[in-house]
Amino acid sequence: MPDRRQMLQRSAAVAGLLGGLGLLPEPAQAAWHQAAFEARSLAELARVLGLSAPVESREVTLAAPDVAESGAAVAVGCATTLAGVKRLMILVDKNPVPLCVMFEPGEGLVPDISTRVKMAQSSGVVAVAVTGDGRVHYAHRDVQVTAGGCGG
Repeated sequence: MPDRRQMLQRSAAVAGLLGGLGLLPEPAQAAWHQAAFEARSLAELARVLGLSAPVESREVTLAAPDVAESGAAVAVGCATTLAGVKRLMILVDKNPVPLCVMFEPGEGLVPDISTRVKMAQSSGVVAVAVTGDGRVHYAHRDVQVTAGGCGG
C-alpha cells in the first residue's frame, strides 16, 4: 500500500501530464491578460480591454474595510445585481500593479467574489463589473492602510 508521500508524487505526476496535454478542465487553467495587468488606471484598463467608459453604479457593491491594520492581506469583495455580467475586477489605485484580480463568472453563477489583496499604501479600491455588451460599472471606496504590504 503506497504511503502519503508516494500518493502525492503520483497525483502531481498525473496532474502535470494532464496539464501538459491541455486536458485539465477549463476553469482550472489560469488566463493572463498582460496589457490589462499593465494598465495604470480604470480608464486605461477599459481602453485596453476595448470597453465603454466606466460609470459609477449602485448596482455594484464593494466590501472593504475603512481602515486596514496591515496592507499585507486586506479582505475585499465585489458583487453586482446587474444582468449578464461577464467579468468582475478589483483594482487598488496606488498599487504598483493596480489590477489585483479579474474573474469571469460563467452562466448560472452568482457574480459575487471575495479575496484578499496586498495594498502598498492607503488608496482607493475599485470594484468593476463588465456586462456582455461591454458596459463598465464600478464602485469606489477609500481604504486607509496603517502598515504597507507591498514592500512598505
